[in-house]
Amino acid sequence: MSLFDDDFYNTKVSRRSKRNMSVPFLSRRKRSLTQRSRSGSTFKVIAVSSISSAVTVMIIVSLFGWYSSDSSSSVVASSIVPTMAQSTDGNPYEQLIHVANEVRPAMVSIVNYQDESSTLNESALGSGVIFRKEGSKAYIVTNNHVIQDADQVKTVLSDGTTLAATVVGTDFISDIAVLSISSKNIDKIAQLGNSDQLQLGETVMAIGNPLGFNGTMTSGIISYNNRLIPVSLNQDGTYDWEQNVIQTDAAINEGNSGGALVNLNGQVIGINTMKISDTGVEGLGFAIPINEVMKNVDLLIKNGKISRPYLGVYTTDFDNKNAYRLFDEQEKDYKKPELPKGVTEGIIVVEASGPAKEAGILADDIIVQLDQEKMASTLDLRKYLYNHKKVGDSLEITYYRDDVKKSATLQLQSKPD
Repeated sequence: MSLFDDDFYNTKVSRRSKRNMSVPFLSRRKRSLTQRSRSGSTFKVIAVSSISSAVTVMIIVSLFGWYSSDSSSSVVASSIVPTMAQSTDGNPYEQLIHVANEVRPAMVSIVNYQDESSTLNESALGSGVIFRKEGSKAYIVTNNHVIQDADQVKTVLSDGTTLAATVVGTDFISDIAVLSISSKNIDKIAQLGNSDQLQLGETVMAIGNPLGFNGTMTSGIISYNNRLIPVSLNQDGTYDWEQNVIQTDAAINEGNSGGALVNLNGQVIGINTMKISDTGVEGLGFAIPINEVMKNVDLLIKNGKISRPYLGVYTTDFDNKNAYRLFDEQEKDYKKPELPKGVTEGIIVVEASGPAKEAGILADDIIVQLDQEKMASTLDLRKYLYNHKKVGDSLEITYYRDDVKKSATLQLQSKPD
């Protein structure tokens, strides 16, 4: 899985021409009447013709009334005929246009300048959503990776106005960042929805700045909600975190990061963050649910960061063969530490610092337990710390060193800046 390789997902919507049901029906009636006229008297023909004509009119009127009152169940679906879509209340075409008009003014393009040279970095384009306006400031939510390592951040409004942005707070783990800009020219803010109420198959739109094409909108559906995607925060081949995301087939590409995933009510229900890009893979885009985003946003505005318990170990999984190949290339004499017989899972400490180092933890120690919980991977370790511990709590570590089982107790700290 990689972030934002340039794959495109295109859909083709077939269109069927409107069928006229009344013409073939009447032609069949005429053939029937002609056959009868050949075998009957003039009076019978006139009587039958009159009765048949009256019945035909009544049937046509009934069909027309039924068709008009229940267009959603007729043969001609309103979503297939554009002229009807423009005049039918509640039609998806009308709703998509409404969403575009409501949300697009609250979208911004984000430019990440680095090295203090005002030179645009090749991968420094992203998107953001204006979600709050307070006094002289307007706040923008985006992805952390959009503004990471930036020396200067600028935003471009939907009308082309460029404004300098201030980084209010960032969080590497949740991949969320908050910016502020002057509220002087801001007339529209995005309305936030409830991502806990999403339904599979619900129509959504992704709005952002893919590949520098600002204001781009794509549509799709909710393919899955509450999908857990394993990620490697350190990009070292070890999955050390799980991101809870909304899966969608709306096209998401490089530059869509930080943009909005919105429902047909024009409410932001997610912040676009990544896609799976691989040969033969299409329509697998992901957004962070807005309810989770806003929990972190409030903390970032208040504190500038999110304080999580800090253990102070850089680790790799015991069964991560790729990591050992890397070590072998760096140090020819490196020998993988071993677990005693009967123990098959653990986490190898590559480097210790902070609380772990103070407690006596060393490189090549193999952590197998935190408190009373067994640890099989770096992901297990991080989830236990972030979901069950807080800064200041004590933590007991059980580990092996040279086949000898040891334990240490330490106090968790806040990660230094």
